[in-house]
Amino acid sequence: MTSTRERQRAAARARLEREMAERAAKARKRRQTQAIVGAAAVLLLVVAGSVWLATTLGGDDDTKQDTAGAPGFAQCAYTEAPKEGRTPQIKDVGLPPAQQKNTGTQTMTIDTNLGPITAKIDRAAVPCTAGSFTHLASKGFFDNSKCHRLVTEGIKVLQCGDPSATGKGWRETDGTGGPAYNLAEENLPTDKRPAYPDGVIAMANSGQPGSTGSQFFIVYGDSQLDPNYTVLGTVTGGMDLVKQVAAAGDDKAFAQQAGGGHPKKEVVITKLAMSDIQG
Repeated sequence: MTSTRERQRAAARARLEREMAERAAKARKRRQTQAIVGAAAVLLLVVAGSVWLATTLGGDDDTKQDTAGAPGFAQCAYTEAPKEGRTPQIKDVGLPPAQQKNTGTQTMTIDTNLGPITAKIDRAAVPCTAGSFTHLASKGFFDNSKCHRLVTEGIKVLQCGDPSATGKGWRETDGTGGPAYNLAEENLPTDKRPAYPDGVIAMANSGQPGSTGSQFFIVYGDSQLDPNYTVLGTVTGGMDLVKQVAAAGDDKAFAQQAGGGHPKKEVVITKLAMSDIQG
């Protein structure tokens, strides 16, 4: 009897030990599975976070990068004109990026029917105006437009940059062509005499602060204008072409208004391009 009971107890212990061993094995397997799932979830979160960070901070669209306050950049205000009341001469090509580099130089190349005119632009002096020209040039804004005004008396300027060629003066006034935005004046020659010497390229405006648009004038002889107009850059080639146009004279169409008239020797900008920033 005793022997039988002992065998039964031994068998029961053996079954219990097997069950406990099986339970321990299942528990270990469950913990291993949970650990693998947890590690995978953490890895997924790390990858997702890295992708979000790269997309937010390192996107390849320069117009969306947040460079506000970063060294080498200027914050520019391009003020869009209300859609209501825009004249047919306004050419809407969107707004330039608000963040513009304020270091380095660019070369502006104005290809005309008479030959090329080139100019050097210092980004440190005119980051916002240079950014505007770069934007407009990339949209073909100036292409196939006429230089609409020449002045040979008092001041010596050839004015261009109105894609509609309807401008009557060297100020951008209502009814003349330009983009659908304006910007503030920069690099005003308040301490220069003459303010606008031979070879300078400057921006026209309406006479009011913050009214610079796309129209510009090339000075082919020292001109003592009020220093209210952004000095964009300096001509480095092609001044002989401008002086040939000046020598041919104008038709005096604007003599009773702002002076000058249409150039008798027609100047057509076939393409205006801005180089990449150097330096």
